[in-house]
Amino acid sequence: MNPRPPESKIRARADMIRRRERLRVEGQTVVFTNGCFDIMHAGHVSTLYFARRQGDVLVVGLNADASIRMLKGSGRPILGEQERARLVGAVEAVDYVVLFEEKEVDSLVEALKPDVLVKGADRADRVVGREFVESYGGRVILAPVAAGRSTTAIVEQVRARAGA
Repeated sequence: MNPRPPESKIRARADMIRRRERLRVEGQTVVFTNGCFDIMHAGHVSTLYFARRQGDVLVVGLNADASIRMLKGSGRPILGEQERARLVGAVEAVDYVVLFEEKEVDSLVEALKPDVLVKGADRADRVVGREFVESYGGRVILAPVAAGRSTTAIVEQVRARAGA
């Protein structure tokens, strides 16, 4: 197997929408998940591989820098969007990465209309896009979450150790 370079997986929204239509015509099951992936950790990788097993093609929606600042505050992100996109794209399970600027991912979910939407089980009560995906017969699947692994916890540990 010859893995694709991470940069080749990063797609603009409009391009990904066109690709999604081709995948639909080909009968491919498209899985979608999303997140900030500010500091990549083992929990992220596990979730991405879990998501990929739910279908034929995995598309990851990645919060752009502005989106993360809206969600997490002015001290985030730690890593810039292009670096995060390359890191997510470096995971073999990921087929495509699409940046989104909005605070929530619902408009991207609506544009891509995935067959399967995957989110971590810790988000069970607030899966953005759930109602839309289920409205056309798509499935929402909750991925197991690695206990104690979160970017926020890692950032807090680093800051505490640095005395910040």
